[in-house]
Amino acid sequence: MKDMNQIRYIDPLKVLGKALLQVEKPNRYVGGEYGRLAKQEADLRLLIAFPDLYEIGMSNQALRILYNRLNQLEGVSCDRAFAPAPDFEQLLRSRGIPLYGLDTGISLGDLDLLLFTLGYELGITGVLAMLETAAIPLRALERTEAHPIVIMGGPCVSNPLPYALFVDAFWIGEAEGGFFSLIPELRALKMAGEGRAALLEWVRAHPSVWAPGKQRAKRAVDQAFALREPSPAVFPVPSMKVVQHHGAVEIMRGCPHGCRFCHAGYWYRPMRQKSAKTVRAEAAAFITQGGYREISLTSLSSGDYRYLADLVDALNAEHGEAQVSFQLPSLRVSTFSLPLLEKIAAVRKSGLTFAVETPVDAWQLAINKDVSRDTVLAIVQEARKRGWRGAKFYFMIGLPLESPKTPEDPPQHEAPEEVEIVNFILEIARRTGMHFTINVGTFVPKPHTPYQWAAQMDEATARQKLAYIRFTLKAQGHKVGIQDPFVSVLEGVISRGDERVGDLIEEAYKRGCRLDAWNEYIRQDIWQALFDEQAALIEEIRGRKPPDQPLPWQGIESGMSRNHLNREFCKAEAQEITSPCIEKCTNSCGICAKDIKIVENNIHDDTLHQDKMPVCAPDAPTWRILFAFKKQGTAVFHPHLALIEVFSMAMTRAGIPVRYSQGFNPLPKLEIASPVAIGITAEEEIAAIDTSIFFSAEHFKKALAPQLPGGITLGETMHVAIPRGGKKHSLASLLWGFSYKWPQNEEIDLVKAHDEKKYRLEGGALGDFWGLTRLSLWAKGLKDPNTPESYFKVYRELYPEANCEAFQ
Repeated sequence: MKDMNQIRYIDPLKVLGKALLQVEKPNRYVGGEYGRLAKQEADLRLLIAFPDLYEIGMSNQALRILYNRLNQLEGVSCDRAFAPAPDFEQLLRSRGIPLYGLDTGISLGDLDLLLFTLGYELGITGVLAMLETAAIPLRALERTEAHPIVIMGGPCVSNPLPYALFVDAFWIGEAEGGFFSLIPELRALKMAGEGRAALLEWVRAHPSVWAPGKQRAKRAVDQAFALREPSPAVFPVPSMKVVQHHGAVEIMRGCPHGCRFCHAGYWYRPMRQKSAKTVRAEAAAFITQGGYREISLTSLSSGDYRYLADLVDALNAEHGEAQVSFQLPSLRVSTFSLPLLEKIAAVRKSGLTFAVETPVDAWQLAINKDVSRDTVLAIVQEARKRGWRGAKFYFMIGLPLESPKTPEDPPQHEAPEEVEIVNFILEIARRTGMHFTINVGTFVPKPHTPYQWAAQMDEATARQKLAYIRFTLKAQGHKVGIQDPFVSVLEGVISRGDERVGDLIEEAYKRGCRLDAWNEYIRQDIWQALFDEQAALIEEIRGRKPPDQPLPWQGIESGMSRNHLNREFCKAEAQEITSPCIEKCTNSCGICAKDIKIVENNIHDDTLHQDKMPVCAPDAPTWRILFAFKKQGTAVFHPHLALIEVFSMAMTRAGIPVRYSQGFNPLPKLEIASPVAIGITAEEEIAAIDTSIFFSAEHFKKALAPQLPGGITLGETMHVAIPRGGKKHSLASLLWGFSYKWPQNEEIDLVKAHDEKKYRLEGGALGDFWGLTRLSLWAKGLKDPNTPESYFKVYRELYPEANCEAFQ
């Protein structure tokens, strides 16, 4: 572990500069977001690393929980880093620059603890890329006192053996179940003068930590999940669109249903529901502190949340008039309600999604679901009457759906599963007149589930079945998406492998594998060559496991007994269903104990209504605020659409009464006069926002300024009133051109708008205008359109400056 004066901090703008323009989406790598929490001065330096691209990692709930909670601890700093795309990885290597944290710029190799959260098995090559790019030895045994302790958590480490070569210690289970108490203990040890070896020994001794050589580790469970005061993981707020660009409030952890294929359903038992009061408080924080206008109420089965409809009513009453919408991404068909879905769609229209998994009712019993064809048909028919015109269906092939084989059993008449899936969709389509989107994946057996002993379908068979589904349904006008069956096989090999898979992963990485979850990056040729070389190992992992055979992950105590999982496996083969978890169940899995139990929300019809937002009268003018802003530093890498989102979210945080468009997806009436190219500094850009009521320019500036991310600052502001029926001039229609200054001279160039692109291209090759500054935008003069004038001057001539009393 290194002293303060040995730690290296990276400023990407200084050390990379215009080279950042050579990589795709450079704003992935520059930080500067609103709500950064990590700090350079700290006793214990941590970093939470996500082994995928920024736009995936910043959508990850586990990362956000860890980042927010760890940065609340005294004397602790927790930065963030994400896997570099190949172009950025190559740039770092060519310059000899280590991978760094986005908040402080700390080199990953100079940390005390490097924390990986692994939510998908194919992220492991991203882990190795991050380690090597940070100059940290790939293998744990090769690390010294000069290197950070590497700890990995997340659902994938329910079987840590495939990753054991690379990781010093594994946190098993939920971080709230003890990890946040462990960190202050490590800080105290470091402050007492202890080094890496002593800290690692302390970590390994924790009952929820597994490491090579340790026989047992018990899954940590957050016993206070449903009882804790609201603790929303709001920060930081991304400055670019991420995959799930919305606030995420976890309303429930665990699931009462025992779907036998579902790893998360078993791993996160028991079900614990937050109170409606806590959910409302956390949703409000994502809106007022984060600026989000779309909030997902997340869980494994949101329809099982007690009094869910009342909760949605309360949230709509509190935030609907501010054009905030709520989503329920995980509704089981058995808990599906169209009236509930219509409440969710009050602001933004949502789609219909059915996770059917398998189309035959008897097969549903085998996987412990109850989604009958008649139920789905009834819902879709009613949805059609209520205005829905399509729906999405999810299926899996390769599930172990063996029928009973005793002489007393009646003969079975099911067609092959791919035929049954096609028949299911065609029948629903015929009887509703609708077209659907269908997604089909290949089943992957997972540890700590009843199907952990099951065989996985081979790639060739899966590919043949998927081709039949896609060809047949596309010919009938349906959209069909399939998961590559090779990727499913790879996922299965890693998820159920042992230490030998670690060697396979390392060799794949050294041959060039990166970001295997992405179709554009995965190197199937490399993995296939390795599979061919290790054919016996691959077949061993893919095949069926005898129930009495030791499994690689048997040292990980999930809390569920092996006997319970075995009983469920037998019931699956007999196509018998198991009832959902309840507090006093008759089919104990072993997870509930004195201090670990099911918790349900008990707040019923306890709505909290806020004062309604004031709205303008029918004959009121259009209130418009014209404002100037600077775009400097890390903000020069924000593209135009990202900048619009940055301002939109900042205005929500600031409580500015923005006026929205009409329709299914209301948008703020915000306009930026002209996009500015990535990499160009802007000294005085012009934008305008319409407000629903009078809101003075002075209050606007005061409220908005502290809500903006790094590199964006406000300049002059002005409020005008456009009389009802008056012409509303867009900023773009008034644009005359720009003032530019090149870095190598002090001369200022005036450039007309239609000449701007040509002007920049004449400056040289891409990147040669790094350092170019756009000083200001000019509007067309009202008397002479060929004469540039200040936008503020033109606006004063076009419209009276707003005065609330003057228009009342």
